[in-house]
Amino acid sequence: MSKFRIVPDIYEFDTFKEFTENFPIDKEDLLVTQRFIYEPFMKGLNLSCKIIFQEEFGNGEPSDVMVDGILKKTKGMSYKRVIAVGGGTVIDISKLLSLKFFESAEEIFDDPSKIIREKELILIPTTCGTGSEVTRSAIITSVQRKTKVRMAYDAYFADAAVLIPQLISTLPYRFFAYSSIDALIHGVESFLSPNATPYTDIFAMAAIRTIVKSFLVIANEGQEKRKDIEKDVLLASDYAGISFGNAGCGAVHALAFPLSGRYHVAHGESNYQFFCEVLRKYYSKNPEGKIKNLCKCLTEILNCNTDNVIDELSNLLNKIWPVKKLRDFGMRENEIKEFAEEVYNELQSVLATSYIPLAKEELEEINRNLY
Repeated sequence: MSKFRIVPDIYEFDTFKEFTENFPIDKEDLLVTQRFIYEPFMKGLNLSCKIIFQEEFGNGEPSDVMVDGILKKTKGMSYKRVIAVGGGTVIDISKLLSLKFFESAEEIFDDPSKIIREKELILIPTTCGTGSEVTRSAIITSVQRKTKVRMAYDAYFADAAVLIPQLISTLPYRFFAYSSIDALIHGVESFLSPNATPYTDIFAMAAIRTIVKSFLVIANEGQEKRKDIEKDVLLASDYAGISFGNAGCGAVHALAFPLSGRYHVAHGESNYQFFCEVLRKYYSKNPEGKIKNLCKCLTEILNCNTDNVIDELSNLLNKIWPVKKLRDFGMRENEIKEFAEEVYNELQSVLATSYIPLAKEELEEINRNLY
Protein backbone atom coordinates (compact mmCIF):
# COMPACT_ATOMS: atom_id res chain seq x y z
CA MET A 1 0.00 0.00 0.00
CA SER A 2 1.40 3.38 -1.03
CA LYS A 3 1.67 5.76 1.92
CA PHE A 4 3.50 8.76 0.61
CA ARG A 5 5.22 10.11 -2.48
CA ILE A 6 6.80 13.26 -3.84
CA VAL A 7 6.79 13.08 -7.63
CA PRO A 8 8.32 16.31 -9.00
CA ASP A 9 11.96 17.07 -8.48
CA ILE A 10 12.01 20.25 -6.39
CA TYR A 11 14.47 23.08 -7.01
CA GLU A 12 15.02 26.49 -5.49
CA PHE A 13 16.72 29.51 -7.08
CA ASP A 14 17.03 33.09 -5.90
CA THR A 15 16.09 34.63 -9.25
CA PHE A 16 14.43 33.67 -12.53
CA LYS A 17 17.71 34.41 -14.31
CA GLU A 18 19.45 31.82 -12.16
CA PHE A 19 16.70 29.35 -13.09
CA THR A 20 17.34 29.90 -16.81
CA GLU A 21 21.05 29.30 -16.29
CA ASN A 22 20.23 25.86 -14.93
CA PHE A 23 17.23 25.18 -17.18
CA PRO A 24 18.11 26.76 -20.56
CA ILE A 25 14.98 27.93 -22.39
CA ASP A 26 14.79 27.66 -26.18
CA LYS A 27 12.36 27.72 -29.11
CA GLU A 28 11.02 24.27 -28.23
CA ASP A 29 9.56 25.63 -24.99
CA LEU A 30 6.14 27.16 -24.30
CA LEU A 31 6.20 29.71 -21.48
CA VAL A 32 2.83 30.39 -19.83
CA THR A 33 2.80 33.42 -17.57
CA GLN A 34 1.33 36.91 -17.04
CA ARG A 35 2.69 40.23 -18.25
CA PHE A 36 3.11 41.71 -14.77
CA ILE A 37 5.48 38.82 -14.01
CA TYR A 38 7.13 38.71 -17.43
CA GLU A 39 8.00 42.41 -17.65
CA PRO A 40 10.17 42.76 -14.51
CA PHE A 41 11.68 39.27 -14.34
CA MET A 42 11.88 37.80 -17.86
CA LYS A 43 11.67 40.42 -20.59
CA GLY A 44 15.30 41.50 -20.26
CA LEU A 45 16.52 37.91 -20.73
CA ASN A 46 15.49 37.88 -24.41
CA LEU A 47 13.98 34.41 -24.20
CA SER A 48 13.59 32.58 -27.51
CA CYS A 49 10.61 30.49 -26.45
CA LYS A 50 6.96 30.76 -27.42
CA ILE A 51 4.96 32.79 -24.86
CA ILE A 52 1.32 32.73 -23.80
CA PHE A 53 0.02 35.48 -21.52
CA GLN A 54 -2.85 33.95 -19.57
CA GLU A 55 -4.72 37.22 -18.94
CA GLU A 56 -5.32 37.64 -22.66
CA PHE A 57 -7.81 34.77 -22.39
CA GLY A 58 -9.64 35.85 -19.23
CA ASN A 59 -9.15 36.89 -15.63
CA GLY A 60 -9.74 35.24 -12.28
CA GLU A 61 -9.91 31.54 -11.52
CA PRO A 62 -8.95 29.07 -14.29
CA SER A 63 -11.95 28.31 -16.48
CA ASP A 64 -12.91 26.23 -19.49
CA VAL A 65 -13.24 29.49 -21.45
CA MET A 66 -9.57 30.31 -20.79
CA VAL A 67 -8.46 26.78 -21.58
CA ASP A 68 -10.40 26.67 -24.85
CA GLY A 69 -9.04 30.05 -25.93
CA ILE A 70 -5.45 28.99 -25.28
CA LEU A 71 -6.01 25.64 -27.01
CA LYS A 72 -7.18 27.51 -30.10
CA LYS A 73 -4.08 29.71 -29.93
CA THR A 74 -1.66 26.79 -29.53
CA LYS A 75 -3.28 24.41 -32.03
CA GLY A 76 -0.60 23.38 -34.46
CA MET A 77 2.10 25.01 -32.35
CA SER A 78 5.19 22.85 -31.84
CA TYR A 79 6.66 22.67 -28.34
CA LYS A 80 8.22 19.94 -26.22
CA ARG A 81 8.12 21.53 -22.79
CA VAL A 82 5.62 23.70 -20.88
CA ILE A 83 7.06 26.14 -18.35
CA ALA A 84 4.39 27.73 -16.15
CA VAL A 85 5.30 30.83 -14.16
CA GLY A 86 2.31 32.11 -12.24
CA GLY A 87 -0.35 31.48 -9.64
CA GLY A 88 -2.90 28.69 -9.49
CA THR A 89 -4.64 29.80 -12.70
CA VAL A 90 -1.47 29.67 -14.80
CA ILE A 91 -0.29 26.43 -13.20
CA ASP A 92 -3.57 24.51 -13.55
CA ILE A 93 -4.07 25.60 -17.16
CA SER A 94 -0.47 24.64 -17.95
CA LYS A 95 -1.08 21.14 -16.62
CA LEU A 96 -3.71 20.75 -19.32
CA LEU A 97 -1.40 22.19 -21.99
CA SER A 98 1.13 19.43 -21.24
CA LEU A 99 -1.38 16.79 -22.35
CA LYS A 100 -1.81 15.20 -25.75
CA PHE A 101 -3.82 17.73 -27.77
CA PHE A 102 -7.59 17.88 -27.25
CA GLU A 103 -10.11 20.35 -28.70
CA SER A 104 -11.86 21.65 -25.58
CA ALA A 105 -11.92 21.35 -21.80
CA GLU A 106 -15.29 19.62 -22.00
CA GLU A 107 -13.59 16.71 -23.77
CA ILE A 108 -11.48 15.81 -20.75
CA PHE A 109 -14.24 16.66 -18.27
CA ASP A 110 -16.38 13.99 -19.94
CA ASP A 111 -13.65 11.55 -20.96
CA PRO A 112 -10.68 11.25 -18.57
CA SER A 113 -9.12 8.67 -20.91
CA LYS A 114 -7.99 11.67 -22.98
CA ILE A 115 -5.85 12.93 -20.11
CA ILE A 116 -2.56 11.67 -21.58
CA ARG A 117 0.70 13.40 -20.73
CA GLU A 118 2.78 14.27 -23.79
CA LYS A 119 5.13 17.13 -22.88
CA GLU A 120 7.58 17.88 -20.10
CA LEU A 121 6.15 20.18 -17.42
CA ILE A 122 7.95 22.67 -15.18
CA LEU A 123 5.86 24.58 -12.63
CA ILE A 124 7.05 27.77 -10.94
CA PRO A 125 4.58 29.30 -8.45
CA THR A 126 4.34 33.06 -8.00
CA THR A 127 1.91 32.83 -5.08
CA CYS A 128 2.35 31.03 -1.78
CA GLY A 129 -0.87 29.12 -1.41
CA THR A 130 -2.06 26.47 -3.82
CA GLY A 131 0.88 24.07 -3.62
CA SER A 132 -0.32 22.93 -7.06
CA GLU A 133 3.27 22.68 -8.28
CA VAL A 134 3.64 19.44 -6.29
CA THR A 135 0.15 17.92 -6.62
CA ARG A 136 -1.63 15.77 -9.20
CA SER A 137 -4.69 18.00 -9.19
CA ALA A 138 -6.06 20.64 -11.54
CA ILE A 139 -9.23 22.58 -10.79
CA ILE A 140 -11.00 24.25 -13.70
CA THR A 141 -14.27 26.18 -13.48
CA SER A 142 -16.84 24.99 -15.98
CA VAL A 143 -18.77 28.09 -17.02
CA GLN A 144 -21.30 25.92 -18.81
CA ARG A 145 -21.91 23.70 -15.77
CA LYS A 146 -21.61 26.58 -13.27
CA THR A 147 -19.32 24.57 -11.04
CA LYS A 148 -15.67 23.67 -10.52
CA VAL A 149 -14.30 20.47 -11.96
CA ARG A 150 -11.55 18.94 -9.83
CA MET A 151 -9.36 16.49 -11.70
CA ALA A 152 -6.73 14.39 -9.94
CA TYR A 153 -4.54 12.30 -12.25
CA ASP A 154 -0.87 11.36 -12.30
CA ALA A 155 -0.60 13.05 -15.71
CA TYR A 156 -0.82 16.39 -13.87
CA PHE A 157 2.31 15.82 -11.83
CA ALA A 158 5.12 18.17 -12.86
CA ASP A 159 8.55 16.93 -13.83
CA ALA A 160 10.05 19.78 -11.82
CA ALA A 161 8.66 22.21 -9.26
CA VAL A 162 10.78 25.32 -8.89
CA LEU A 163 10.63 27.78 -5.99
CA ILE A 164 11.87 31.32 -6.71
CA PRO A 165 11.11 33.68 -3.79
CA GLN A 166 11.88 36.71 -5.97
CA LEU A 167 8.72 36.07 -7.98
CA ILE A 168 6.27 36.56 -5.10
CA SER A 169 7.75 39.94 -4.13
CA THR A 170 5.40 41.85 -6.46
CA LEU A 171 2.27 39.95 -5.35
CA PRO A 172 -0.26 42.46 -3.97
CA TYR A 173 -0.57 42.08 -0.20
CA ARG A 174 -4.22 41.01 -0.40
CA PHE A 175 -3.33 38.05 -2.59
CA PHE A 176 -0.29 37.25 -0.46
CA ALA A 177 -2.61 37.11 2.57
CA TYR A 178 -5.26 34.90 0.96
CA SER A 179 -2.77 32.55 -0.66
CA SER A 180 -0.73 32.02 2.50
CA ILE A 181 -3.90 31.45 4.55
CA ASP A 182 -4.87 28.91 1.89
CA ALA A 183 -1.54 27.15 2.43
CA LEU A 184 -2.20 27.07 6.18
CA ILE A 185 -5.58 25.47 5.50
CA HIS A 186 -3.95 22.85 3.28
CA GLY A 187 -1.59 22.01 6.11
CA VAL A 188 -4.35 21.81 8.73
CA GLU A 189 -6.80 19.81 6.62
CA SER A 190 -4.16 17.30 5.56
CA PHE A 191 -3.00 16.97 9.18
CA LEU A 192 -6.57 16.22 10.28
CA SER A 193 -7.37 13.99 7.29
CA PRO A 194 -8.22 10.32 7.94
CA ASN A 195 -5.72 9.63 5.14
CA ALA A 196 -2.88 11.35 7.00
CA THR A 197 0.26 9.34 7.71
CA PRO A 198 3.34 10.03 9.84
CA TYR A 199 4.98 11.25 6.63
CA THR A 200 2.26 13.74 5.70
CA ASP A 201 2.11 14.90 9.32
CA ILE A 202 5.77 15.96 9.17
CA PHE A 203 5.15 18.22 6.17
CA ALA A 204 1.77 19.46 7.41
CA MET A 205 3.09 20.44 10.82
CA ALA A 206 6.16 22.14 9.33
CA ALA A 207 3.83 24.21 7.14
CA ILE A 208 1.50 25.09 10.02
CA ARG A 209 4.29 26.17 12.36
CA THR A 210 6.08 28.23 9.71
CA ILE A 211 3.00 30.06 8.47
CA VAL A 212 1.51 30.85 11.89
CA LYS A 213 4.88 32.14 13.15
CA SER A 214 5.23 34.24 9.99
CA PHE A 215 1.76 35.70 10.53
CA LEU A 216 2.77 36.70 14.05
CA VAL A 217 5.65 38.69 12.58
CA ILE A 218 3.29 40.61 10.30
CA ALA A 219 0.65 41.08 13.00
CA ASN A 220 3.19 42.42 15.48
CA GLU A 221 5.51 44.38 13.18
CA GLY A 222 3.38 45.38 10.19
CA GLN A 223 2.80 44.40 6.57
CA GLU A 224 6.17 45.79 5.48
CA LYS A 225 7.78 42.84 7.31
CA ARG A 226 6.29 40.54 4.71
CA LYS A 227 9.57 40.67 2.77
CA ASP A 228 11.34 39.04 5.71
CA ILE A 229 9.09 35.98 5.73
CA GLU A 230 8.21 35.50 2.03
CA LYS A 231 10.81 32.81 1.43
CA ASP A 232 9.66 30.85 4.51
CA VAL A 233 6.00 31.07 3.52
CA LEU A 234 6.72 29.97 -0.06
CA LEU A 235 8.54 26.91 1.25
CA ALA A 236 5.74 26.24 3.75
CA SER A 237 3.21 26.39 0.91
CA ASP A 238 5.22 23.71 -0.87
CA TYR A 239 5.30 21.59 2.31
CA ALA A 240 1.52 21.95 2.64
CA GLY A 241 1.07 21.00 -1.02
CA ILE A 242 3.07 17.82 -0.51
CA SER A 243 1.00 16.88 2.54
CA PHE A 244 -2.30 17.92 0.98
CA GLY A 245 -1.48 16.10 -2.25
CA ASN A 246 -1.03 12.85 -0.33
CA ALA A 247 -3.60 13.11 2.48
CA GLY A 248 -6.34 15.12 0.77
CA CYS A 249 -8.65 17.87 1.97
CA GLY A 250 -11.81 18.04 4.07
CA ALA A 251 -14.91 20.01 4.97
CA VAL A 252 -13.34 23.44 4.50
CA HIS A 253 -12.76 22.70 0.82
CA ALA A 254 -16.17 21.04 0.53
CA LEU A 255 -17.80 24.28 1.62
CA ALA A 256 -15.43 26.50 -0.35
CA PHE A 257 -15.85 24.91 -3.80
CA PRO A 258 -19.53 25.87 -4.31
CA LEU A 259 -19.06 29.29 -2.69
CA SER A 260 -16.31 29.97 -5.18
CA GLY A 261 -18.27 28.62 -8.14
CA ARG A 262 -21.64 30.16 -7.30
CA TYR A 263 -20.53 33.60 -6.10
CA HIS A 264 -17.24 33.92 -8.04
CA VAL A 265 -15.03 34.04 -4.95
CA ALA A 266 -11.31 33.33 -5.29
CA HIS A 267 -10.32 29.90 -4.01
CA GLY A 268 -8.09 31.08 -1.16
CA GLU A 269 -10.66 33.58 0.07
CA SER A 270 -13.48 31.02 -0.05
CA ASN A 271 -11.41 28.55 1.98
CA TYR A 272 -10.59 31.24 4.53
CA GLN A 273 -14.29 32.02 4.87
CA PHE A 274 -15.05 28.63 6.45
CA PHE A 275 -11.75 27.65 8.04
CA CYS A 276 -12.09 28.63 11.70
CA GLU A 277 -15.80 27.82 11.89
CA VAL A 278 -15.14 24.28 10.66
CA LEU A 279 -12.36 23.91 13.25
CA ARG A 280 -14.78 25.03 15.98
CA LYS A 281 -17.29 22.43 14.83
CA TYR A 282 -14.63 19.71 14.77
CA TYR A 283 -13.45 20.64 18.25
CA SER A 284 -16.96 20.70 19.70
CA LYS A 285 -17.67 17.22 18.30
CA ASN A 286 -14.45 15.52 19.37
CA PRO A 287 -12.03 17.63 21.46
CA GLU A 288 -9.97 14.52 22.28
CA GLY A 289 -9.42 13.56 18.65
CA LYS A 290 -6.46 14.49 16.48
CA ILE A 291 -7.51 18.12 16.64
CA LYS A 292 -6.20 18.02 20.22
CA ASN A 293 -2.66 17.69 18.81
CA LEU A 294 -3.27 20.58 16.42
CA CYS A 295 -4.57 22.77 19.24
CA LYS A 296 -1.59 21.89 21.40
CA CYS A 297 0.76 23.04 18.65
CA LEU A 298 -1.16 26.26 18.09
CA THR A 299 -1.34 26.91 21.83
CA GLU A 300 2.46 26.81 22.05
CA ILE A 301 2.92 29.14 19.08
CA LEU A 302 0.20 31.62 20.05
CA ASN A 303 1.01 31.47 23.76
CA CYS A 304 -2.62 31.11 24.81
CA ASN A 305 -4.96 28.67 26.55
CA THR A 306 -6.13 25.58 24.70
CA ASP A 307 -9.77 26.42 25.42
CA ASN A 308 -9.68 29.55 23.27
CA VAL A 309 -6.90 28.68 20.82
CA ILE A 310 -9.19 28.60 17.77
CA ASP A 311 -10.49 32.06 18.67
CA GLU A 312 -6.90 33.26 19.02
CA LEU A 313 -6.05 31.80 15.62
CA SER A 314 -9.10 33.54 14.15
CA ASN A 315 -8.03 36.84 15.70
CA LEU A 316 -4.54 36.45 14.23
CA LEU A 317 -5.87 35.70 10.74
CA ASN A 318 -8.17 38.72 10.94
CA LYS A 319 -5.09 40.87 11.57
CA ILE A 320 -3.54 39.45 8.40
CA TRP A 321 -6.73 40.07 6.42
CA PRO A 322 -10.29 40.55 7.79
CA VAL A 323 -12.69 37.71 7.06
CA LYS A 324 -16.02 38.61 5.49
CA LYS A 325 -19.61 37.52 6.08
CA LEU A 326 -21.34 35.27 3.57
CA ARG A 327 -23.81 38.06 2.84
CA ASP A 328 -20.89 40.16 1.59
CA PHE A 329 -20.48 37.75 -1.33
CA GLY A 330 -24.12 38.06 -2.33
CA MET A 331 -25.61 35.12 -0.46
CA ARG A 332 -29.16 35.70 0.76
CA GLU A 333 -30.47 34.29 4.01
CA ASN A 334 -33.02 32.13 2.20
CA GLU A 335 -30.15 30.51 0.27
CA ILE A 336 -28.34 29.18 3.35
CA LYS A 337 -30.23 25.89 3.52
CA GLU A 338 -30.05 25.41 -0.24
CA PHE A 339 -26.29 26.06 -0.17
CA ALA A 340 -25.77 23.51 2.63
CA GLU A 341 -27.75 20.93 0.68
CA GLU A 342 -25.66 21.61 -2.44
CA VAL A 343 -22.47 21.07 -0.46
CA TYR A 344 -23.80 17.88 1.08
CA ASN A 345 -25.21 16.39 -2.11
CA GLU A 346 -22.50 17.31 -4.58
CA LEU A 347 -19.36 16.95 -2.47
CA GLN A 348 -19.89 13.71 -0.62
CA SER A 349 -16.48 12.44 -1.73
CA VAL A 350 -14.73 15.31 0.04
CA LEU A 351 -16.97 15.28 3.11
CA ALA A 352 -16.55 11.52 3.46
CA THR A 353 -12.79 11.94 3.75
CA SER A 354 -13.06 14.76 6.28
CA TYR A 355 -11.51 14.37 9.70
CA ILE A 356 -15.03 14.36 11.14
CA PRO A 357 -17.78 14.01 8.50
CA LEU A 358 -20.39 16.73 8.85
CA ALA A 359 -24.14 16.25 8.46
CA LYS A 360 -26.32 18.49 6.30
CA GLU A 361 -27.70 20.22 9.40
CA GLU A 362 -24.20 20.95 10.66
CA LEU A 363 -23.19 22.47 7.34
CA GLU A 364 -26.28 24.68 7.52
CA GLU A 365 -25.34 25.73 11.07
CA ILE A 366 -21.84 26.70 9.90
CA ASN A 367 -23.31 28.84 7.14
CA ARG A 368 -25.75 30.55 9.51
CA ASN A 369 -22.94 31.37 11.91
CA LEU A 370 -21.01 32.97 9.07
CA TYR A 371 -23.93 34.75 7.45
